[in-house]
Amino acid sequence: MLYKFYKYLPIITIVLVSLSVKNISAQKVNNVITIGELKDKIAGAWIGQMIGNIYGLPHENKYVNAPGDDQKWPYGYSKNLDKLKKYEGAFSDDDTDVEYMYLLTMEKYGYEPTYEQMREAWLFHIRDRVWLANRGALGLMHYGYTPPFTGDKEINPHWFQIDPQLINEIWSYTAPGMVQYAAQKSEWAALITSDSWGVEPTIHYGAMYAAAFFETDINKLIEIGLKELPANGRYAQTVRHMIELHKKYPNKWQDAWKEMADAYYVNEPDLTKTIWNANLNGACGILAMLYGKGDFQHTLDLSCAMGFDADNQAATVAGLLGIMYGFKALPKDLYLPIEGWTKPFNDTYINITRHELPDASIQDMIDRMVKMTLQLIKEKGGKVTGKPGKEKITVNAKAKFDPPLEFYIGPAPRMEVNQKVDHPFYSKGNKGYNWTLVAGQLPAGITFDKGKIMGVPTTPGKYKITIQLDNGMKTLQKEFELLVRNKNISAAATSVIANIHKLNEAVLDSCWTTFGHSMYAKNVDVIRDGKINGAGSVFYSIAAEAKLPKVDYYGYEWDNEQAIDMLAFHTGGMEEFGGWFTSLNVQYKNAEGKWVGVEKTNISPPMPISDIIFIQPHFVEYVVSFTPIKTKAIRIIGDAMVQDHWNKYTKKVSGFTSITELSIYHSKK
Repeated sequence: MLYKFYKYLPIITIVLVSLSVKNISAQKVNNVITIGELKDKIAGAWIGQMIGNIYGLPHENKYVNAPGDDQKWPYGYSKNLDKLKKYEGAFSDDDTDVEYMYLLTMEKYGYEPTYEQMREAWLFHIRDRVWLANRGALGLMHYGYTPPFTGDKEINPHWFQIDPQLINEIWSYTAPGMVQYAAQKSEWAALITSDSWGVEPTIHYGAMYAAAFFETDINKLIEIGLKELPANGRYAQTVRHMIELHKKYPNKWQDAWKEMADAYYVNEPDLTKTIWNANLNGACGILAMLYGKGDFQHTLDLSCAMGFDADNQAATVAGLLGIMYGFKALPKDLYLPIEGWTKPFNDTYINITRHELPDASIQDMIDRMVKMTLQLIKEKGGKVTGKPGKEKITVNAKAKFDPPLEFYIGPAPRMEVNQKVDHPFYSKGNKGYNWTLVAGQLPAGITFDKGKIMGVPTTPGKYKITIQLDNGMKTLQKEFELLVRNKNISAAATSVIANIHKLNEAVLDSCWTTFGHSMYAKNVDVIRDGKINGAGSVFYSIAAEAKLPKVDYYGYEWDNEQAIDMLAFHTGGMEEFGGWFTSLNVQYKNAEGKWVGVEKTNISPPMPISDIIFIQPHFVEYVVSFTPIKTKAIRIIGDAMVQDHWNKYTKKVSGFTSITELSIYHSKK
């Protein structure tokens, strides 16, 4: 096979450019690279990822109970050859298209765009074909949040999934040899969609990608990446476990796979047990690299055979090896799979996944990435010397990433009279800056200090304040509106009103669900327990199969008349096939006991303007205010959505809605 020859090309390449072993060692210390080598390695990254993504797609989610069959190696492109012919080149997928979008964003705003600028790119270009943590983040962006809150584990229930490690390798293309910078920037970008240990594989890959410009030993790269991880973090422990398994079974990768799968899939805690788990799939990538021993084709087939979300680690690992050895060492049969092509993937990248993401020449993508890389290297203390075309680049290996100064927009403080409040406006990236209240009046009983509001509010109402943020070089100001609610009376209701009181677990089991089943509550009574996420927090109004459309309602009834002018509906997790209201109204029982609508309804923020899944946010709150009423019963009511596309998985389950809390507030008057 061709790969048996091409795996030796790194040695040939070294000879051709007259580099001795001694010179290679000097490069590692000084981080000096020629312009030709830089271009070759960036080309290897882009084309390697395209190879891995397209090669791995037929194996996506295919090997769960057992690994792929190594007797069929090399797997080849199989059915994707037809797509390559159809598009006359490489085609976009989520392993490469978001990174291409990030290249456009860097070209528009600079090599260190802000979270707000990243959100702008997401909202414009990403309108469908996203799942799990990416979809959760997109829905929260449409709701009004910015990163990193869009990846916060409290509101993005898919925070632990694989998403960030397959869309963020690009931050290391621009940071060759700048390992710490690349790891920090990769973490910053990963927080757009994820949180906690869910971002750790992305940090590891970020460090390895940056180091691979100067290191070709896969074992050393894994160790370099380990140094950038939290020492006792979950993924660092997982990586060390994979190294131990490789030593335990040096020639039996299937045995190592079995122990890995048992540890991180079979025995994974219910709420994070999915085939898309970041830690699980990261472990698969590590095993593929260890058993692949640096051989491109062997590592590629292992990446697919390791299974679970196989195309993603195939793309990421292939891109890593592409940097290590450069484009010149990639097997020609993999980037010239169609007879008659003379350039990698016909020098064509066709966008089939993102809104108005332009098709591109692959060589042009590479050249633009090289330009961005040179700009960042110089700005971060490196230098470029020599004549045009023969430049030598010296990298500042000690460079660090400082996140751009900006406000992060996330959940507003939940404030209720006579209830304690302790709410930070900051997140990890902007916590350490100077926070100052410069205008407006705080609610009585509340103080502001170092970016937090604290205390016990005593008076309901809306309060506008202006906060200033500065880092000693730049100052920003932003206005926030605080809402203090009156007493929540839902817990005092004598009964919960709903059209579905108990979850139909048999129907749920037939659905293509994406959350651990311990999240689902069995009874609707949980909508007033004060718990908005975690095990047993979410009620799905799933019943037996029913004709669509289906109307859902939730509410309360009291023995005595209540004065009410506000309620808050808190959504739960949205599934790929439904879970949200397509309309929402508030009704109450009048003196005659009939359900009638309230007047002058205002929903803040407004409900999504579309019924498509991709903009529906998980775990958010809609505050509904209206003309004050007096009643013994009140409810929200609306049409429940189901996505027809998913009927093959749900067995035509009836529409349903997802809810964690419904809070009802006494009138202020």
